[in-house]
Amino acid sequence: MSAPQPFLIDVPQARLDRIRTRVAEYEWHEMPENGGWDFGANMDYMKDLCAYWLNAYDWRKWERELNRFPQFTADIDGQMVHYIIEKGSGNNPKALLLSHGWPGSVFEFLHVIEPLAHPERFGGNADDGFDVIAPSLPGYGFSGKPKRPIGPRRIAAYFNRLVTDVLGYQAYIAQGGDWGSAISGWIGYDHGAPKGKCAAIHLNMYGVRSADAVPSTPEEKQFAQRAAGVQKREMGYYQEQSTKPQTLSYGMMDSPVGVCAWIVEKFYGWSDIKNGNIESVYSKDQLLTNVMIYLVTGTFNTAAWLYRGLFDDRDFGLATGERIKVPVGAASFPKDLLPWPPRSLAEKTYNITHWTEMGEGGHFAALEKPELFIADIRKFAKSL
Repeated sequence: MSAPQPFLIDVPQARLDRIRTRVAEYEWHEMPENGGWDFGANMDYMKDLCAYWLNAYDWRKWERELNRFPQFTADIDGQMVHYIIEKGSGNNPKALLLSHGWPGSVFEFLHVIEPLAHPERFGGNADDGFDVIAPSLPGYGFSGKPKRPIGPRRIAAYFNRLVTDVLGYQAYIAQGGDWGSAISGWIGYDHGAPKGKCAAIHLNMYGVRSADAVPSTPEEKQFAQRAAGVQKREMGYYQEQSTKPQTLSYGMMDSPVGVCAWIVEKFYGWSDIKNGNIESVYSKDQLLTNVMIYLVTGTFNTAAWLYRGLFDDRDFGLATGERIKVPVGAASFPKDLLPWPPRSLAEKTYNITHWTEMGEGGHFAALEKPELFIADIRKFAKSL
């Protein structure tokens, strides 16, 4: 394991020029009449977004924003991990590990890092500050690319070593949504106190599940039926990425517009969109910066590998009789891809000590509803 190395995002201009050229040269095709978003990424919106991309979007601006926070890389058992770390205010800030998912990136946390670390700058109490650690998942963004697909449990081990061995923390809270919820769940199970140093986990998606989490009450069974409907409608991408991600990669790695459409469609479908307008939730700059992280690092392919890694590593969940025993905070956002089940079902897997039913918001909680996200983490931490 190597000592941390300072890191600065500095994308070569030639890389940016090539992306721009590929966007400008894209040959538009057909969309069904009145297709809206039902058939996938809406072409009218994609044309508008790409025009903005070519004529107004400034990657360098967002590169500077990301570089406001200290960044490092560390080699952990042969895997290079990139991370942002912002030391918090106050006398004894708790360590908070934030794990993103797909098709997100560390950019999801750009808007919450400073308020979490320095609440006094936003009208809060300095003693509520956290030491915020936000890594890029292996194969994503600025982290190194694994040689073969790996699953969330192995990533959990890397992240635990990052916090404890590289950074030296004796206790920390792990937080995550999407893949981050699975990673954080495995951290709580494999590296939780008292044997490990993870003191608690906070989740904004239902991730790791026990074999005991079988619906039994009418409410639980209704949830399972709704979840099955969502999976049938929304999980086509999952089937491809968990079986033959390499085939998908040949088209995506050659097409910035293709990557953008593949990702933006998920931001539309998994968020609390108002009146069918994706920009009621996200700005064009936010959507494009997240997409650009995949493009400037060339990581669409290796990011998708994580789905295959889940199956190859068989990280499906806990065995019968097993449970995550560290304190768990659950933030249930209603428009998530896979919303939380009834608390009674979730408690068959998790030791839930904090439960919040959010009135609004969806899958990308830190980016979509940063104030709610921050407040719930802080409330959970205080309850510990």
